[in-house]
Amino acid sequence: MTDALLKCTTRHVRIFTAICENDDLREDDEHLTLDLDPDNEFLWEAKAIQKMQQRFSELVQHQAGNELSDYTLRKIGSELEGYIRNLLQAGEISYNPDCRVLNYSMGLPRTPDLL
Repeated sequence: MTDALLKCTTRHVRIFTAICENDDLREDDEHLTLDLDPDNEFLWEAKAIQKMQQRFSELVQHQAGNELSDYTLRKIGSELEGYIRNLLQAGEISYNPDCRVLNYSMGLPRTPDLL
Protein backbone atom coordinates (compact mmCIF):
# COMPACT_ATOMS: atom_id res chain seq x y z
CA MET A 1 0.00 0.00 0.00
CA THR A 2 2.50 2.60 1.09
CA ASP A 3 6.22 2.95 1.78
CA ALA A 4 5.94 5.54 4.56
CA LEU A 5 3.76 6.30 7.53
CA LEU A 6 0.65 8.09 6.33
CA LYS A 7 -1.20 10.35 8.71
CA CYS A 8 -4.09 12.74 8.86
CA THR A 9 -4.18 15.45 11.50
CA THR A 10 -7.26 17.55 12.11
CA ARG A 11 -8.08 19.58 15.19
CA HIS A 12 -9.71 16.69 17.07
CA VAL A 13 -8.64 13.59 15.14
CA ARG A 14 -5.32 12.02 14.20
CA ILE A 15 -5.19 8.93 12.00
CA PHE A 16 -2.02 6.95 11.36
CA THR A 17 -1.07 3.92 9.29
CA ALA A 18 0.36 2.30 12.38
CA ILE A 19 -0.33 0.07 15.38
CA CYS A 20 -0.03 1.30 18.93
CA GLU A 21 2.35 -0.92 20.94
CA ASN A 22 3.47 0.00 24.46
CA ASP A 23 2.25 3.59 23.92
CA ASP A 24 4.39 3.92 20.77
CA LEU A 25 3.32 3.89 17.14
CA ARG A 26 4.78 1.15 14.99
CA GLU A 27 4.38 1.71 11.27
CA ASP A 28 1.99 -0.81 9.71
CA ASP A 29 0.41 -0.06 6.36
CA GLU A 30 -2.25 -2.74 6.96
CA HIS A 31 -3.84 -0.96 9.95
CA LEU A 32 -5.19 2.45 10.81
CA THR A 33 -5.01 3.87 14.32
CA LEU A 34 -7.26 6.65 15.58
CA ASP A 35 -6.11 9.19 18.17
CA LEU A 36 -9.29 10.90 19.30
CA ASP A 37 -9.26 14.40 20.81
CA PRO A 38 -5.54 14.48 21.66
CA ASP A 39 -5.86 17.88 23.37
CA ASN A 40 -8.75 16.73 25.59
CA GLU A 41 -11.01 19.54 24.45
CA PHE A 42 -14.11 17.44 25.17
CA LEU A 43 -15.48 15.29 27.96
CA TRP A 44 -16.21 11.83 26.58
CA GLU A 45 -18.61 9.24 27.94
CA ALA A 46 -17.86 5.61 27.06
CA LYS A 47 -20.94 5.50 24.79
CA ALA A 48 -19.72 8.48 22.74
CA ILE A 49 -16.26 6.94 22.35
CA GLN A 50 -17.90 3.72 21.21
CA LYS A 51 -19.92 5.67 18.62
CA MET A 52 -16.74 7.34 17.34
CA GLN A 53 -14.94 4.01 17.07
CA GLN A 54 -17.91 2.52 15.23
CA ARG A 55 -18.07 5.46 12.82
CA PHE A 56 -14.30 5.21 12.23
CA SER A 57 -14.67 1.49 11.45
CA GLU A 58 -17.52 2.19 9.03
CA LEU A 59 -15.50 4.84 7.19
CA VAL A 60 -12.46 2.55 6.97
CA GLN A 61 -14.60 -0.33 5.67
CA HIS A 62 -16.16 2.00 3.11
CA GLN A 63 -12.67 2.73 1.75
CA ALA A 64 -11.66 -0.97 1.66
CA GLY A 65 -10.19 -1.88 -1.68
CA ASN A 66 -9.38 1.73 -2.56
CA GLU A 67 -5.85 3.07 -2.61
CA LEU A 68 -4.77 4.29 0.79
CA SER A 69 -3.50 7.85 0.41
CA ASP A 70 -3.24 11.15 2.24
CA TYR A 71 -6.47 12.19 0.54
CA THR A 72 -8.31 9.10 1.80
CA LEU A 73 -7.16 9.70 5.37
CA ARG A 74 -8.10 13.40 5.19
CA LYS A 75 -11.53 12.42 3.94
CA ILE A 76 -12.02 10.05 6.89
CA GLY A 77 -10.68 12.70 9.28
CA SER A 78 -13.06 15.34 7.93
CA GLU A 79 -16.02 12.97 8.28
CA LEU A 80 -15.06 12.27 11.89
CA GLU A 81 -14.77 16.00 12.64
CA GLY A 82 -18.35 16.41 11.43
CA TYR A 83 -19.44 13.49 13.58
CA ILE A 84 -17.83 15.08 16.64
CA ARG A 85 -19.76 18.26 15.92
CA ASN A 86 -22.99 16.25 15.73
CA LEU A 87 -22.25 14.58 19.08
CA LEU A 88 -21.56 17.97 20.66
CA GLN A 89 -24.74 19.53 19.29
CA ALA A 90 -26.74 16.53 20.49
CA GLY A 91 -25.29 16.94 23.99
CA GLU A 92 -23.57 13.53 23.90
CA ILE A 93 -20.19 15.14 24.56
CA SER A 94 -19.38 18.47 26.14
CA TYR A 95 -16.49 20.88 26.29
CA ASN A 96 -13.89 20.16 28.94
CA PRO A 97 -13.72 23.23 31.22
CA ASP A 98 -10.22 22.13 32.30
CA CYS A 99 -8.91 22.09 28.74
CA ARG A 100 -5.69 24.01 28.15
CA VAL A 101 -7.50 26.37 25.76
CA LEU A 102 -11.29 26.58 25.82
CA ASN A 103 -12.19 28.20 22.51
CA TYR A 104 -15.44 26.47 21.51
CA SER A 105 -13.86 25.32 18.24
CA MET A 106 -17.01 23.43 17.24
CA GLY A 107 -19.42 26.19 18.21
CA LEU A 108 -21.62 26.37 21.23
CA PRO A 109 -23.29 23.10 22.22
CA ARG A 110 -26.99 22.73 21.62
CA THR A 111 -28.96 21.15 24.38
CA PRO A 112 -32.70 20.35 24.35
CA ASP A 113 -33.50 23.23 26.70
CA LEU A 114 -31.83 25.71 24.30
CA LEU A 115 -33.57 24.50 21.13
